[in-house]
Amino acid sequence: MNYEVLTRISPGDDLIHVGSVEAPSDKLAKNYADTTYDEEDWSVMVLVRREDLIKVTGDLNDEVEMGELV
Repeated sequence: MNYEVLTRISPGDDLIHVGSVEAPSDKLAKNYADTTYDEEDWSVMVLVRREDLIKVTGDLNDEVEMGELV
């Protein structure tokens, strides 16, 4: 499964997309994200399964692709 990684540095900041990870389970995805994106002392880090993203604009049949989030 593919997961998008969103973080914020300080409480109250907007969540920002910092990248993505691929893992066979949520538990491993958490570990991969935590070790891959450890360059900051994030106040929060969350994962979203790419398949759960809902595209608001554009062709409804297009899936969100890796790297499309910035």
